[in-house]
Amino acid sequence: MLLPKSNTPRWIVIVIDLILSGCALLFAYLIRFDLKADKAVIAKEWSILSKSIIVFFAVKFLVFYTFKIHKGLVRHTSTEDLRRIFLASVTSSAIFFVLGLIRFHYIDNYYLIPTSVLLIEFLASSMLLLGLRFFVKLIYLESIKTRKVEDHVLIYGAGISGLITKRTIEKNAEATEKIVGFLDDSKKLSGNRLEGVTIYHTSQLEKIILNEKITRLIIAIQEPDENNRKQVVEICLKHDVSVQKVPSTKSWINGEFSTKQIAKIKIDDLLGRRPIRLGEEKIKSELSGQIILITGAAGSIGSGLVRQIAPYRPQKIILLDQAESPLYDLQNELKSDFPQLDFDVVVGDIRSYDRMKNLFETFKPRFVFHAAAYKHVPLMENNPSEAVLTNVLGTRNLVDLSLENEVYKFVMISTDKAVNPTNVMGASKRIAEIYAQAQAAKNQTKFITTRFGNVLGSNGSVIPLFQRQIENGGPITVTDERVTRFFMTIPEACQLVLEAGVMGEGGEIFVFDMGESVKIIDLAKKMIKLSGLELGKDIEIKVTGLRPGEKLYEELLSKEENTMTTHHPQILKAKIRDSSIDQSESVTELIQLFGSQNNMEIVRKMKTIVPEFISNNSDFEQLDKHDRTV
Repeated sequence: MLLPKSNTPRWIVIVIDLILSGCALLFAYLIRFDLKADKAVIAKEWSILSKSIIVFFAVKFLVFYTFKIHKGLVRHTSTEDLRRIFLASVTSSAIFFVLGLIRFHYIDNYYLIPTSVLLIEFLASSMLLLGLRFFVKLIYLESIKTRKVEDHVLIYGAGISGLITKRTIEKNAEATEKIVGFLDDSKKLSGNRLEGVTIYHTSQLEKIILNEKITRLIIAIQEPDENNRKQVVEICLKHDVSVQKVPSTKSWINGEFSTKQIAKIKIDDLLGRRPIRLGEEKIKSELSGQIILITGAAGSIGSGLVRQIAPYRPQKIILLDQAESPLYDLQNELKSDFPQLDFDVVVGDIRSYDRMKNLFETFKPRFVFHAAAYKHVPLMENNPSEAVLTNVLGTRNLVDLSLENEVYKFVMISTDKAVNPTNVMGASKRIAEIYAQAQAAKNQTKFITTRFGNVLGSNGSVIPLFQRQIENGGPITVTDERVTRFFMTIPEACQLVLEAGVMGEGGEIFVFDMGESVKIIDLAKKMIKLSGLELGKDIEIKVTGLRPGEKLYEELLSKEENTMTTHHPQILKAKIRDSSIDQSESVTELIQLFGSQNNMEIVRKMKTIVPEFISNNSDFEQLDKHDRTV
């Protein structure tokens, strides 16, 4: 260590500052006489200065003490210390000037300090006081650094957050990183330097990784362009560069963060896009002051809807779910985050008509957002009667009660698995769609359907499963190397649902432009890399075979459906074949089959309602073969 670990006594700092001020005054006199003054001139100037030198140091001491420039830790000098030193220097020079005028006019016709000397002294003392502090700080930072460099780091983002990240890393006594450069999307910044570190354009990333042997990249941009971020991360994964990100400024402690808060980037950051921003004013005008029922309120989408609707100041939100513990957690969260929100928690099952009837008559909701459903394909394939009871009967209960109680809009959350279904779950959701759309023709309640793919971070989704498998050391299980899926974030899904609730006029199915589908096996490989592991060495991927009812590829629209554009380029409207009253009656017949507990008969009836329902890798495939031979 080049500096002592303990802090320097404050009186020593004051003495050093006064000595530096004296040196600045001497330097100013030398400059005034061009370093050529003879003894006679020196003697004369000293005779004048000697009468005021004590005043000079007294004023300096009082001003320095008043501005507390000795209080700041020298080794941690900041811009605040710079401001105080500058103000102290200006103040002391101003006092000298005023005292000089008093001496000149009322004492002996001499200035306290000649004006030219005073100006030079001001500049010199400011530079010496600041220079010493930053010199000490530089020595301190170098002395605490671990000399062993293990990581060559790039910081993505040459803005304020990137600069703070650089400084935070450099202040860390245990840091083994060397900041090689900044990476930024702006071409204007390329080639410049920020605190001595070169700024590179994003297009140069691959070259920099190879030339500078980069081992880690830290994303410091708070709101990066999603496409650019994905491209940057993809390149880093390709070259086995670890990727981390700086947390949101909201999570910084007292406006600052430490290197311990820099976290590994998650797969969600690669797949998710920035939540779509739609007609918020229109959404607010519709939902503000309304009574809103959300079924499945404790689930991923349901709770996401609650959080997004809450700021629009509804009159009341009814949170309906049968999951007691998650409802309790949501209740506590809302009390903390939205203390002004009026809401009621209802533990209940949508399959119970009487319970739902009481709920509708008690609260009289104006809007219903129906997110309650069974959604796991393999489980529903083995329990078709339960899929029918919840996804079909439960939906019918809500639809019928919405009509009876003159609900204004009913927004149903469906799934991409309802398109050309290959499993019981998808077929049950398609039947629920058919029933709701049939009632839309009555023009009393506006029934609207939204479809989207897999939701990142939702309960039971593939990403949490892969994460648990990685944490347990593997293997990661993938059903088939060819399986692809669409992904979206919870905020995106909720925005779509809210927008549908505003723009829908009844009978529509809204779908979201989800971009390109993702291969699940590629997803697994990326998650392994993001976890800092090596496929085949640290962890394995095991192909287990398609599960009953599972598709290789998901769809958002069937061949019989046509799409139309809406006012938002990411939202499409599907027009599908009309649902007839006969189909609604068939839905009733399907529900009545529950009593038989005959899975084959239940699924057979489902196939008559949804002719495009062709089972895949399931015991129910025999029904399709039988129908084709009849």
